[in-house]
Amino acid sequence: MKTLSTLLLVVALLTATVNTQAYASTYAKTQYPIVLVHGLFGFEDILFVDYFYKVPHKLNRNGATVYVAEVSPANSTEVRGEQLLAYIDEVLAHSGAQKVNLIGHSHGGPTARYAASVAPEKVASVSSVAGVNWGSKVADELRAAIAEDSFQEGATSVVVNAFANIIELASGSDPRDKPTDSLAAMNSLTTQGSIEFNQKYPEGMPTGYCHNNGKMLADNGVYYFSWSGGHTFTNALDIVDPFLAITGTAFNEANDGLVSTCSSHLGLVLKDNYKMNHLDEVNQSFGITHWFEINPVDVFVEQANRLKNLGL
Repeated sequence: MKTLSTLLLVVALLTATVNTQAYASTYAKTQYPIVLVHGLFGFEDILFVDYFYKVPHKLNRNGATVYVAEVSPANSTEVRGEQLLAYIDEVLAHSGAQKVNLIGHSHGGPTARYAASVAPEKVASVSSVAGVNWGSKVADELRAAIAEDSFQEGATSVVVNAFANIIELASGSDPRDKPTDSLAAMNSLTTQGSIEFNQKYPEGMPTGYCHNNGKMLADNGVYYFSWSGGHTFTNALDIVDPFLAITGTAFNEANDGLVSTCSSHLGLVLKDNYKMNHLDEVNQSFGITHWFEINPVDVFVEQANRLKNLGL
């Protein structure tokens, strides 16, 4: 009897383990593939380090089919959006799916919005992570500091474009395939540039700045969500945090160092005050984030589960 009891206990434990693994393997299994869209100066991976650090791996482990879009590290929202549309076509052809779920960080948010607005039949949802949906005060200050058509503007453009090209080369992309235009990127990310963009592509946007929610299900049939952080200095071990603390002084409101929480609002606002700065939101630098906040990777997994439960 004792031996039988032991065997039954072992079987029960093994069954529980199998059930837990099965649950974990399908927790983020959305109907449509997930496409991650990076922000300004972003990349797919460099030296095996993901821009969305450890996010694709954990989404895959939980059942999601994940792609990381290849778009220019620096260009206008519309140019990046067209590049994203071309990438979406590749994903649809490869996966056999009819649509994709887009999750964009920073400038990736408006980039994803463009694709969903132009081709809503190819996009099931847009999730914006600290998306620059109403512009950034940092971009405003940079634009104001550099006179248009000046020598300073030209010289800055050459240097920054070269930096963006180095990022592309390091990530295995050819800059000729995804041209860079840092001035166009900066203009897109200003408040004025964002307002002009919103007038053309308004889906999911709140009716006014700092209004909590836009339409979760927009008239174009696409679902819209957003989340963001509201802190700048989150971990003394992260060497980037002091820089974001400085850039955060450009704002007179809660922000993540580069984007205000109000600017991040799109569709259903899931949360806008995580103890995360702009890099923490994608689990950088190398996962050094706030010790007493949810793991940023888990936020992506939870969002995938939300999309799954909506049949997306």
